[in-house]
Amino acid sequence: MSRVSSLFIAAALSRRGVSVIALPGDVALRDAVEQEPQLHFSEQKPNVRPSDDEITALAKILNQSKKITILGGAGCAGAHAELIEMAGKLNAPIVHAMRGKEFIEYDNPFDVGMTGLLGFSSGYHAMMNCDLLLMIGTDFPYQQFFPKDAAVVQIDLCGEQLGRRTKVDYGFVGDTKATLQALLPKLEQNRNDDHLKASVEHYQKARKGFDELAAGEGNRKPIHPQYVARVLDELAAKDAIFTCDVGTPTIWAARYLTMNGQRRLLGSFNHGSMANALPQAIGAQVSYPGRQVVSLSGDGGLAMGMGDLLSLRQLDLPVKIIVFKNDSLAFVELEMKASGFLDFGTDLHNPDFAKMAEAAGLLGLTADTPDQVRPMLTQALQHNGPALIEVAVSRQELSMPPTITLEQMKGFSLFMLKAVLNGRGDEIIDLARTNLFR
Repeated sequence: MSRVSSLFIAAALSRRGVSVIALPGDVALRDAVEQEPQLHFSEQKPNVRPSDDEITALAKILNQSKKITILGGAGCAGAHAELIEMAGKLNAPIVHAMRGKEFIEYDNPFDVGMTGLLGFSSGYHAMMNCDLLLMIGTDFPYQQFFPKDAAVVQIDLCGEQLGRRTKVDYGFVGDTKATLQALLPKLEQNRNDDHLKASVEHYQKARKGFDELAAGEGNRKPIHPQYVARVLDELAAKDAIFTCDVGTPTIWAARYLTMNGQRRLLGSFNHGSMANALPQAIGAQVSYPGRQVVSLSGDGGLAMGMGDLLSLRQLDLPVKIIVFKNDSLAFVELEMKASGFLDFGTDLHNPDFAKMAEAAGLLGLTADTPDQVRPMLTQALQHNGPALIEVAVSRQELSMPPTITLEQMKGFSLFMLKAVLNGRGDEIIDLARTNLFR
């Protein structure tokens, strides 16, 4: 049994994941024979990079390209300095995947945001307008957001990831930090910065548009969820650990939480999963008892795991829960509309989450208007125990005439998607002003 335990611990450490032992009851009741573990484990820091010949070939490819865009993911953790130095040599804008946000976004003059439906039009354009896409440590899954005509180079520690999401012209197996350290001396300075300048300018315009949406107007209802995330970003600790539920809380975390090299952003980030934020917050708080931990929970996600409110009280964990209450499975609703389907079964009949938190022994607060958001968030974050603040946010649903046909819905959904991807956000704002959105 000792050997089996050692093997499953080794598998968990080497794969950076979870291992499970199925232990029969009769075995569990037997006396342990071994008193010492058969294997001893140290922190694993393998130095894996392409061969010298591969590094030379990679450098040649990059030196010959003038319009390079970098797409980085969580595999860039620990290699921030090398990534920024390389982007400077290549004059390459950096697009980050959601998992890469906390490792790439901060202190980065080459940052142009995310791509995909959660991201920025600037990230999409930076990838679509390059002649070479350099993917580093990412498994970004959405094929429709990859360029069709550009050459693609991929660097990843896991060889099985190469070419998994899009066609790859050149694939290299290696750790980001070790690979870039070997590569940097061989890179030449790209003198053409037109692609970088255009991408950064596009990002600044897109960022301005998002910031304008994060406005709170006195006692006007409902509250913009963007405003809640922006205020939380301002008030949270510099080394706060954020967790976010799958769905719209992930959107607001992606667009409005600022990473600085100390903060962490945890989530499932797997399509179709739910209710992860509070369990992850509990794990983070137990692991880092001295740090501020904030869960950005959807009302649907929290309702699925409400028993964990009792866990917070039982374990006396000072986790702060922000509940984005819009009485719907909002992201599912958006996906259905974007696919041309009439939404069905997405309404939620929610309880009073603040009162339920109080009944469980937590501090329960409610914000119904924008002017209540800042004082309530401040009170919750400063509370020395677990706290929940329920915020009534806009559902942001698309309101259509009752006689609309499915074909009309499909056409309008395609128009919206194309407008966003082509940077024509002003057209959507104009529609909002004509009460097409509520």
